[in-house]
Amino acid sequence: MGTGHSTRRTSFDANGEVNFDHFQILRAIGKGSFGKVCIVQKKDTKQMFAMKYMNKAMCARQAAISNVVRELDLLTCLDHPFLVNLWYAFQDEEDMFMVVDLLLGGDLRYHMQQDVTFSDECVRQYLCELTLALDYLQSKGILHRDIKPDNILLDEQGHCHITDFNIATYLKAGEVATSLSGTKPYMAPEVFGCSLGECRGYSFPVDWWSLGVSMYELLRKRRPFAIHSNTPPQETWTLLMSSRPQLTSHHGISDGLGDIIRQLLEPDPEERLSSLQKLQQHVYMADVSFDDVLNRRLDPLFVPSKEHLNCDPTYELEEMIIETKPLHKKKKRLAKQNSKQSSEGDKDESSRELQTLTKMFRYYNREEKMANAVRTFTDSDEDSHHHVAAKQSPSNKTLLSSRILHVNDDNSSSHTKHATELHQEGPTLTLPSGLPDALETSAQPRDHDQHHHHHRLQQSKAGVNIIHEEDHQRQLQHHQQELFICEDLEFRCRHDT
Repeated sequence: MGTGHSTRRTSFDANGEVNFDHFQILRAIGKGSFGKVCIVQKKDTKQMFAMKYMNKAMCARQAAISNVVRELDLLTCLDHPFLVNLWYAFQDEEDMFMVVDLLLGGDLRYHMQQDVTFSDECVRQYLCELTLALDYLQSKGILHRDIKPDNILLDEQGHCHITDFNIATYLKAGEVATSLSGTKPYMAPEVFGCSLGECRGYSFPVDWWSLGVSMYELLRKRRPFAIHSNTPPQETWTLLMSSRPQLTSHHGISDGLGDIIRQLLEPDPEERLSSLQKLQQHVYMADVSFDDVLNRRLDPLFVPSKEHLNCDPTYELEEMIIETKPLHKKKKRLAKQNSKQSSEGDKDESSRELQTLTKMFRYYNREEKMANAVRTFTDSDEDSHHHVAAKQSPSNKTLLSSRILHVNDDNSSSHTKHATELHQEGPTLTLPSGLPDALETSAQPRDHDQHHHHHRLQQSKAGVNIIHEEDHQRQLQHHQQELFICEDLEFRCRHDT
């Protein structure tokens, strides 16, 4: 996966469906229960992404097919500046691939292990960004169930992004989840209570509890409860219901922030701080402009190092030395497998499971969807406003489509810059050491400073500019809703919650 492999030229159809051949593999940066993550560069645009790949056979053996498919279904319906957003999904005979925003700042767990001290103001900003993300997920009916420092990534500026929707689920209004899901030290008491028959289920407040545990851990460098993976559910539930962690000025923490975390760690979900509105009403947040937070106008107080990759370097060594099926040898390996299967045949039960998984894991291309939405919008505008369109420069629509097709100028989401800003030189992406030198000069700069929803509207307004602003905003928002809200999500997410 090093430089020696990444510089090899591979033919691919730039106009066809996006697949593995469209990406140059650079290096491994992480791994999870069902897959690994590597840095990739799209060959035609030179833009950088993170690629998560999951082995089909392993997912089938671990009965994880429904988790993977559900994660894909959820991600295709999400788009937010403080989430790790999906750009492409595809598969081959061996693996399923999800290509997402590349965040070079590392996760909060990594920085805690590097003994970083997070100030009250820094944690307050994290709280604001993460609660905006949780509020957005709740508006979509999505329960994450695994909020923890490991799943909170930083971009290179220092803004937070929630990742890993592998055990997330969809809840209709009034529905509750019932399964014992999550990472035990971060799970809310009602999750354990449900498994013990103490309550009928749990809902969105469990994510806010997990957020409270995570923020406490950032401040105190330890978790608020002595809970481990082998702690029995009954003992865990009793401990969580009876303990009240203390955060005061004696611990070097401001009273206001300590009070917010205490409210997040309220055992009763009905009394817990579990909404953006309640957080905004807290006196400690009185001077915070959440609009500025959402649009990322506030500079983070902790900026990750740009001198190195903010991840465990052993991931790359494992891929190079231990991994039995490394990505850079995939093409040759698949050719041999296909030849063998065609001669011997493969009709066992495992093969049938893989065929089912292949049908369920669907192709996705965010750029293509965005381009289609803009094309539909501009065509409808031209039909409705001929007299204004006559005054428009004939190159505007082409320019707009070109900008939307190259919207990934941000490590954290599908941001686009205002049309008047596109002609200015954007901030340069500083690649950490450890990547091939050629890519340090060829990588496209990305802009972290603009909120993508707002600026897709602004860019379209500047590029088309053929109707009044209010009508334009309303019609474009309508098309965006059609693009990003999956009406069949409820049907496809009817798994055991």
